[in-house]
Amino acid sequence: PVSPQLADSEFSPVFRLLTIFAYGTYADYLAEAANLPPLTEAQKNKLRHLSVVTLAAKIKCIPYSVLLEQLQLKNVRQLEDLVIEAVYADVLRGSLDQRNQRLEVDYSIGRDIRREELSTITRTLQEWCQGCEVVLSGIEEQVSRANQHKEQQLALKQQIENEVANLKKTIKVTTAAAAAATSQDPEQHLTELREPAPGTNQRQASKKTSKAKG
Repeated sequence: PVSPQLADSEFSPVFRLLTIFAYGTYADYLAEAANLPPLTEAQKNKLRHLSVVTLAAKIKCIPYSVLLEQLQLKNVRQLEDLVIEAVYADVLRGSLDQRNQRLEVDYSIGRDIRREELSTITRTLQEWCQGCEVVLSGIEEQVSRANQHKEQQLALKQQIENEVANLKKTIKVTTAAAAAATSQDPEQHLTELREPAPGTNQRQASKKTSKAKG
């Protein structure tokens, strides 16, 4: 890291230029170019790449008009060449929408953080943690409801199975009782077969008497 003491030394222009490369944009450099060291074309393009990264952190679809103004480029051809160069350098990933004249950013590298931005970042992380806790609480509540519903379903299933089992037993007992009531005693049935029905001998005697008289 660069010592802040350089800001008050003879190297203050260099220190300011380093801070622009760390946090600033090409527009910031142009605003102070008279008091800063000159840049080569490679350095200018590098700062332009970082400027696109700063824009991408705020908006994912950047119009060509905004890029041309912020990067101080003359035409769309220069802009597209610069973006392609940044993609090859893995500074950002995205696509050039020539029809709608915009850059669609999918990914970009991170930049250094100013000290005064730490409180904002901390607050954002705290809000994110609180949001995660709310989501986790909601998930736990849904899991609890699902388990409760599962237990109720299992209890209902067991109740139905018990009722079916009791019903089967009742049907079995009723069927057996009905069969016993309608069936005859085997010994009584044999006795009936051995002993003739009442009045049978009298009819046979009458028949014999009739034959004798004839």
